[in-house]
Amino acid sequence: MKHVLHRAETRGHVQHGWLDSHHSFSFGHYYNPERMHFGALRVLNDDVVAPGLGFGTHPHDNMEIISIPLSGDLVHRDSMGNEKIIRQGDIQIMSAGTGIEHSEFNYNKDKDVQFLQIWIFPKIRNITPAYDQKTFSRDERINSIQQIVSPDKQGKCIHINQQAWISLCTLSPGKSIEYSIHAENNGVYIFLIEGEIKFQDIQIKRRDGLGIWETDSILLESVVDAEILLLEVPM
Repeated sequence: MKHVLHRAETRGHVQHGWLDSHHSFSFGHYYNPERMHFGALRVLNDDVVAPGLGFGTHPHDNMEIISIPLSGDLVHRDSMGNEKIIRQGDIQIMSAGTGIEHSEFNYNKDKDVQFLQIWIFPKIRNITPAYDQKTFSRDERINSIQQIVSPDKQGKCIHINQQAWISLCTLSPGKSIEYSIHAENNGVYIFLIEGEIKFQDIQIKRRDGLGIWETDSILLESVVDAEILLLEVPM
């Protein structure tokens, strides 16, 4: 088993006035040759956008892009004709494929919106672009692994063009949870949204990231109430 620990305070940080963003991996003006990606996971940005403002129309191609609102609401528009509001509890994914353009703005005029922006390299390049969005109940992940994204096109999960699985877990103090790796040669990147947990003798705190690979499963134990994001990707 191998692992890499990224403490919250070591992330890249930019403050543009309307945007306050922390980068777990190299992005934009933040460049760290030791933090380019974790396997197929290329970007994990922790974004706060000021009321009524946001990202103007811009292009993407050949990337799987996932948005997870933590508070507030995002309005999304794209060149495929989608115009959606993404709220806390929703998960959105775009398979950019041959190319799309989109914009994301804070739908609220009186409060910030906070969301996680995730990019994963695709399994197959130059596919027809696709969009999906679903709402997931927080109750279904209390002391349990709630799968929200998978390569399977059946079931409750949102489909992704990669051998990748994304899950959420809300863990009560003193509780533990085992996560089993789905595919050989995959690893899992744990991003702690809130709280504090332990993996073996490693204390993982709010907004820390821990990547683990060359194992079949991992066991996590909560110290206090914890909100956990698990990103399983090919290494």
